[in-house]
This record gives sequence, structure tokens and C-alpha cells, in this order.
Amino acid sequence: MSDAPILAFDFGTHHIGVAVGQWVTQTASPLTILKAKQGQPNWDAVADLVETWQPGLFVVGLPLHMNDEPSELSRLAEKFARRLTGRFNRPHQMMDERLSSVEAKAFRADARIDDLSAALILETWFSQATPRT
Repeated sequence: MSDAPILAFDFGTHHIGVAVGQWVTQTASPLTILKAKQGQPNWDAVADLVETWQPGLFVVGLPLHMNDEPSELSRLAEKFARRLTGRFNRPHQMMDERLSSVEAKAFRADARIDDLSAALILETWFSQATPRT
């Protein structure tokens, strides 16, 4: 794996949580929550994050039903991930995000949790990813 940072996204139709992490430490930190309109963020704000962090990879949460079936939100999250790759010429990987919001609410019950959910998605990805040698 590259030493470049990784940006993670907790996709939603009204808010998109963003976190950044490092492969070396396998840790992630919440960054921000972007407003979205029907799943579309302000792409200039995303471009600013990409410019600032220079990620080598995007990880996008994939909201599946508990029975592993995709949902309409799954389709939209995958579309968002493809747009990230197309706009910023970096690869993306999808990560099952089931229960990330539940876990995030345990940490921060009285506020928006989308950025914390993105960090948890990325840390889960780190725990399941195999480093390239």
C-alpha cells in the first residue's frame, strides 16, 4: 500500500461524512461533513479535500441490508464512488458500512455522526485490507 492518505466517505443523500486515514498507522480521523443535495455534494468542496490531503485511494461506505442485499442507497453510493474516481483519477473501494452509524452514535449521541461513521468505515477497511507488497 502507498503511504498516501486515504479519504473515506459515509455517503448519504443529505450529508456525506469524510474521514482521513493512513495505511502505516491504520487509523482514521473524522474530517468534515459535507452537505449534499440528492446525494450530490458540492464537488468544489470535495476537490479542496483532495487537493489538501492528496489521497491515493477513496473508500466509500456501502449501505447493505442486514441480509447482504443492496439497497437503493447502495446504488447511489456506488455511483458516488465512480464519480470520485472519474473526477479525481484515483481508485476507490467499497466497504460494507452496516452498523457504522450505530457504533458512531455510541461515541457521539448528541450530534451529527457522519464524519465519525466515515472514520469507522475506514478503520474497518484497514482491518480487512491486505497490504500489497
